[in-house]
Amino acid sequence: MKRVIAYIDGYNLYHGLRDKRWKRFYWLNLPSLARQLLKPDQTLVATKYFTTVVKEPEDKRRRQAVYLEALQTLPDFRIFYGQFLEDPITCRKCGHTYITHHEKMTDVNIAVEMLADAYQDQFDLALLLSADRDLVGPVQAVRRLFSAKDVIVAFPPKRSSFALEKAANATLHIGHNELAKSLFPETVAKSKVVMLHRPAEWC
Repeated sequence: MKRVIAYIDGYNLYHGLRDKRWKRFYWLNLPSLARQLLKPDQTLVATKYFTTVVKEPEDKRRRQAVYLEALQTLPDFRIFYGQFLEDPITCRKCGHTYITHHEKMTDVNIAVEMLADAYQDQFDLALLLSADRDLVGPVQAVRRLFSAKDVIVAFPPKRSSFALEKAANATLHIGHNELAKSLFPETVAKSKVVMLHRPAEWC
């Protein structure tokens, strides 16, 4: 069996689902989704999820916190956190300045983990769930430095990248069927006494 590690770009996946208006799929069991994309001779040995914690608004922060707690109940699963950086933007017409937030470090964190895992011979195949063209470099590096290893890119809904398609061994498109088969149950047990409930806004 070929060992597979899934590397999931959380915000790329989230924005694809949001653009499709598929809120009901926000409650995803990510290792289950990765397994939907594997062939019979492949086995998932680890799932690595890359995201950034939302600080505001409060309702969105609360929903994400519940989801992250649900994910942390899964075996062979790790979360890697980036950060939001504040950028002041000034309107050229009226001169008003406001603050926007940009997610940083996700692509760097994915690159570091993928290359480190390849070097340590942790996988035979890397399954990258993203359409971020900034990841072309690490995909090319893994294939160049570790010729026995493959990188498959799975594009989230409404996402694609010609550059990543050229860099990878092959590409897939995540569709409705794979997502529908990969949802958590409505309630996830965090412990014997603590239950995590799917946010009502995601139904």
